[in-house]
This record gives sequence, structure tokens and C-alpha cells, in this order.
Amino acid sequence: MCEPFLGGREWEYVRECLDSGWVSSVGPYVTRFERDVAMRLGSRYSVAIVNGTSALHIALKIVGVALDDEVLVSTMTFIAPANAIRYLGAWPVFIDAEPHYWQMDVEKVADFLARDCRWTAGVLRNKHTGRRVSAMLPVHVLGHPVDMNPLMELAERYRLVVIEDATESLGAYYHGRPVGRLGHAACLSFNGNKVITAGGGGMLVTDNEEWARRAKYLTTQAKDDGLEYVHQEVGYNYRLTNVQAALGVAQLERLDQHVEAKRRIAEQYASALASVPGIECIREAEWARGAFWMYTVLIDAPTFGMTSRTLMHVLGESGIETRPLWQPLHCSRAHDGAYAVDCTTAERLHRDGLSLPSSVGLSLDAQAIVTSRIQGACAAHAGARVPFTAPS
Repeated sequence: MCEPFLGGREWEYVRECLDSGWVSSVGPYVTRFERDVAMRLGSRYSVAIVNGTSALHIALKIVGVALDDEVLVSTMTFIAPANAIRYLGAWPVFIDAEPHYWQMDVEKVADFLARDCRWTAGVLRNKHTGRRVSAMLPVHVLGHPVDMNPLMELAERYRLVVIEDATESLGAYYHGRPVGRLGHAACLSFNGNKVITAGGGGMLVTDNEEWARRAKYLTTQAKDDGLEYVHQEVGYNYRLTNVQAALGVAQLERLDQHVEAKRRIAEQYASALASVPGIECIREAEWARGAFWMYTVLIDAPTFGMTSRTLMHVLGESGIETRPLWQPLHCSRAHDGAYAVDCTTAERLHRDGLSLPSSVGLSLDAQAIVTSRIQGACAAHAGARVPFTAPS
């Protein structure tokens, strides 16, 4: 689906770690990785963290999300941001995807804040739950940015902190500005399937000096005296290793090449599948330059001749791995009790969505096999009547 592509100086940098003995959670590559990410995004501070979920947890904590607060978050995403909200005893408010680019629906955010919230003694509260609404966590899914300008206007009007979940979208741009520089803070991921990888790892990015200082403090066990091992509060062992950072530095050097490869893959899919009945390809807004982390299509079952899940199994029989989009988080039993707006678009995306092989190293020949199998599946089932039911 999305394999790591190690085509740079990874061996050289990792070997340097092994030769020097700097393999654990401190070392020069950790500092260098933080510096390079900050320079790439134009931010003042970057804090290396063990993974993207931990970065989200720390980001929410340092901006002041507290017990029983509510945080607006995309429902169409991997479960990590909702889990990170719950780590603090706070609650997600699930926001639908918009139908064009499948990102957090800013109009539904505005509607929720205007209709479902009220100010009580200077505190914004959800009228239905009574909980304080303190932050927004938009997720730039599949490598495409959320429409952030109107979202930030809402944040200012309602005094909300905005943390970007940019874990899938490093290298994407919004109105010429890099994703990760659009909110008050941002979190990145370098998991093995991301645009670039450190074999794991994450990063918290911000211009707020106090937030960055506190993030570093909390992620290194909250040591107040490293010699005497004095701790004034509970911290976390969320440190990134020097070996992982070395991989990350080498990968970051090739970020532009990786994004260009992703965009070429997207162009090839769009060209080959545009005329296939029943397929809607992922789109790119005129104000965006996407990273196309995972190329995804929607399968209209009655027109195509089979459901997205049936096509997934047909392709799997040919050795082609695909996968559906995530179960919308408002449907997850793990987050029972959370508030959600109407999320019918996300439910349709879940029912019809299928992500195709999108590895940076995917060859044109291999991609042509994928598209020909999809074209053949459609032709073989043309006119078939398919039950129109949502997956369980």
C-alpha cells in the first residue's frame, strides 16, 4: 500500500549512530532532526517525540485541554487524534467531512459553534453536554489540507486553540503555506507508511516558546533535576531515539522527491481511471498542493458493478493490496458518549472509499497492472445489480 522508500543517506547516518554509540534517546541526530523540521516548515520550535499519537497527546496537554473539555475533531480519520483527546479525560466532538476534498467540514464547524454552543460566564460550552469547548483538531487527511483560513477565523471568534494533525500531509501546501504552519501548533508522524519515515516517530511544531519548552520537559519524564532525579509532576517517556532521528534526517532531505513521486502516481491514477464508470477519484482544491499520501477513490456500486469491498477482494486475489477508509470515529464503540454532528458524508466515504497502492517507489508498470485490473473488474461486471448496503 505505502511502503517506505529508503533512497537517500539513511545507511550513512544510521551507521554513524552505530559507530559513535549514540543509539538511544539522546544524540546529535535528534537535535538535527528537530532543527531541520523547523527550518523546513518555517517554525520557531520543533520537539521530537516517539510517535504521532504521543505528539498529539502532548500538544493537547500543553495548550490547556483539560478534564471533561471538548475538542472538535475530524470524524473521517484514523482513531489516533480521538484517542489522544481521551488520554486527557477530554471528549471529542466529531465533525463530518465535506464532500469535495473529504476534509473537516468548516461549515458544519461554524454551524455547531453557532447553534449548539453558548457562552456561560465567559466560557464556551456545548449546550447538549454542558462541557467546555476548548480546542479544534483538524486532520489533513490523505495528504490534502483542510480549508484552514475560515477555520482559524472561527477559532479566533470563539477563542479556541487549533492543533493541526498533519501526520498524513507533510509536504502539502495551503495557499502557498506549508501544512503544519497553519494553526497554533501541529503534529507530524514518521511512521513507516508516511510520506517520509523514521521507522516511527513524531514531531510537535509551534512558534510558542513556552509550549515547546513544556513539551520537551513532559516528554523527557518531567525532570526538574537530572542529577538528583527530582520530579515535580508526572512526565512521559516519549523520547525519540537517535537512530530513528538519523533515518528521519535522511528522509527529510528527500521530502520534495517523495512528494513529486506521490503526485506523479496521483496523476497516473486520475488519467487511467477517469473514464471508468462508477469511480470518483480524489480531487485537489485550487488553493491546495496535496502530498497525495494515499490515493483513494470512491466506488459507486450500482454503476461500477460491485462494492468497494468486493473490488478490494477481487484485487487481492491478483496480489494487489488495497484498503477501505477508516470507520468514521462517531461510529466507533471506543468513543461512545462523545458528541457528533451529522456525519453522513463520512459514512458515504467509508462505504465507498478504497485506497490504492501509493508507495513512493511504485513503478509505472506496477501501477498500470493495478489500473488494468480495476478496468477489467468494471468491464466484467458491467450492468450487474449490486445490493446497496453499508459495510458493518
